[in-house]
Amino acid sequence: MARRTPGDSVMTPEIRRIAVLVVLGSIMSILDTTIVAVALDTLGRDFHVPVTTIQWVTTGYLLALAVVIPVTGWAVDRFGAKPMWMLSLGLFIIGSSLCGVAWSANSLIAFRVLQGLGGGMILPIGQTLMARAAGPQRMGRVMSIIGVPTVLGPVLGPVLGGLIISNFSWRWIFYINVPVGIVTLLLSSRILPKMEEKVRTRFDTLGFCLLSPGLAALVYSLSEVGITGSFTSPPVVISFLLGLGLMVAFVLHALHVPKPLLDLRLFKDRSFSIANICIFMLGFTLFGSMFLLPLYYQIARGQEAWVAGLLMAPQGIGAACIMRWAGSVTDRVGPRRIVPFGILLMAAATVPFAFVTTSTSEVLLAGTLFIRGIGLGLTMMPVTAAAYFGLTHAEIPKASTTMNIVRQVGGSVATALFAVVLERQIVTQLGPAAAKAGGSTGVISSTATLPPQVADPVAAAFAHTFWWAIGAILLAFIPTLFLPNRAAAAAARHDEGGDDAERVDAGETGAGTPIAGAMLD
Repeated sequence: MARRTPGDSVMTPEIRRIAVLVVLGSIMSILDTTIVAVALDTLGRDFHVPVTTIQWVTTGYLLALAVVIPVTGWAVDRFGAKPMWMLSLGLFIIGSSLCGVAWSANSLIAFRVLQGLGGGMILPIGQTLMARAAGPQRMGRVMSIIGVPTVLGPVLGPVLGGLIISNFSWRWIFYINVPVGIVTLLLSSRILPKMEEKVRTRFDTLGFCLLSPGLAALVYSLSEVGITGSFTSPPVVISFLLGLGLMVAFVLHALHVPKPLLDLRLFKDRSFSIANICIFMLGFTLFGSMFLLPLYYQIARGQEAWVAGLLMAPQGIGAACIMRWAGSVTDRVGPRRIVPFGILLMAAATVPFAFVTTSTSEVLLAGTLFIRGIGLGLTMMPVTAAAYFGLTHAEIPKASTTMNIVRQVGGSVATALFAVVLERQIVTQLGPAAAKAGGSTGVISSTATLPPQVADPVAAAFAHTFWWAIGAILLAFIPTLFLPNRAAAAAARHDEGGDDAERVDAGETGAGTPIAGAMLD
């Protein structure tokens, strides 16, 4: 068993510098999933196209993410984490610049796809860089660092987007990424280690042809449900069945080839399997609630998108305040001691939203959102850290890819489900008035202030839907009881695992490039 030194469990200057790079890259990618949403109406007017066309500015980006994420693990193994990180940043910067100069809706959609191809790789590669640098003894703390963009991005997106649309041209929504991306790219070229191990494996072409289109079709069908509010429309049903069929075919393929695009054998590790179940459920609750909350503020209370973003800020602030402490505790005692408590705190803090009206105190809601954010900070990144506990250095890239796919599918399922529940509740609450208001879909997509006779029933529909969110959070509580009890136990397994494990424990970022030195944590 390898001996440990005190430096094994503290954060080093090198890890902190890599964390800064990963946070800068991640915040750009995550912001772009929400910042554009508030500009769709403006974009539709400027390009003289209907909402069904301009919606592809968002859908195209999401589909590009779905296509490229499965390839990321293989690409990191084949070409190295640093070159792929630089490539993903470069694509994102070029895509952002081109989006800013788009001359038509079709050109903007095409450039958003290019932007998504870069953005889809940023988060899984960033997690790989951090996981390899940290080792199991520091996993909780480093994951808590890169978790900050995940909780702040969806909050800051509508605020920044709304402020830009109100005061500048919509083109600055994309231009704002360029200077941040260039700085991150330059710093990455200097800070990230140059020498890395590369694994020459044959690209799983059949696996790619099954998994990436299957995931894209599944995400498309679920995003269409979020737009139309129906599970039964022909595009939704066809794309869902196609996506599901392709993914099932990929699973059968992956279990019978030595080097599949996505290594499903990772699920033999108990910690990884349980953590991914938790990641799916947390993605479900996080993105589902992030779908409902801004709509409640905008539709039921008539707030502008950027104001709704500010009203949601307490949740991100609460999560950011507790994440670092949660990571340190996770490294000491393991996630099972902390995550279940965070889940229950999230559920309790969501209960007030199940009783909202059009006049519920915004101060009360802000306070409950802050507490909800604390619960989120106690759960999300400790669960992500738990997924890496039993893995070797070589398994980390494909593990990061898998977790990002699981999180994205969980969020897409939640958005689709909550959209349908909300849609049907609005119909139930409004009755004949729904037809006069343009139908429930018209109410959901409306940006105009609703009259009281419509706004009050709509608020009641949101309140009912939040009960579903509470149920999903409580359902997520069950798998958290099976998370690893102590991080030290996982670290011991790494020690017994030989050279790969020893490299992870030492915090190696590449072959022969150990992270040395220590500083106060």
